[in-house]
Amino acid sequence: MSENNPLPEDVDLQEIEAFLEQEQIEALAAERDEYRDKFMRALADAENSRKRADRDRREAEQYGSTRLARDLLPVFDNLNRALAAVTDEQRSHYAALIEGVDLTLRELTNVMTRHGVKPISPAAGDTFDPQLHQAMFEAPLPGTKAGQIIQVMTEGFLLHDRLLRPAQVGVSSNTAG
Repeated sequence: MSENNPLPEDVDLQEIEAFLEQEQIEALAAERDEYRDKFMRALADAENSRKRADRDRREAEQYGSTRLARDLLPVFDNLNRALAAVTDEQRSHYAALIEGVDLTLRELTNVMTRHGVKPISPAAGDTFDPQLHQAMFEAPLPGTKAGQIIQVMTEGFLLHDRLLRPAQVGVSSNTAG
């Protein structure tokens, strides 16, 4: 070793420089790979966020009116009840008023349909479906089978493909047809 050069004389400086260069290249490659991984994850997160926001926007468009639709259902029910309660005598005396109520009910039905509200209208004899119907009572009724609808109290409604309100029905509890 000389006084100016602290390294032993048999050490090849080119080998050391090549070794250090290789270490730097490997360190830079590892850093590049780490940044590439972070970039790919950030890209995937951004894509997932975009898809989630798009799905949320579509749901808001389709189901944002749920509260309003639910609030209108009693109006629909009351107009139906009013028309069902009219006698023949009243129909002849108050024809214009009854026609106005009927037209109002039809317009309400058209508006609800335009906004994706569809009625669930079971009939006596249909099979009870707990996904669409709410059993209000069970009673044995001759000539029916267990699980058959025997009375419909109120119609149910779907908002697009979601249940807004189940149809309220009475169900037969007969064990033998």
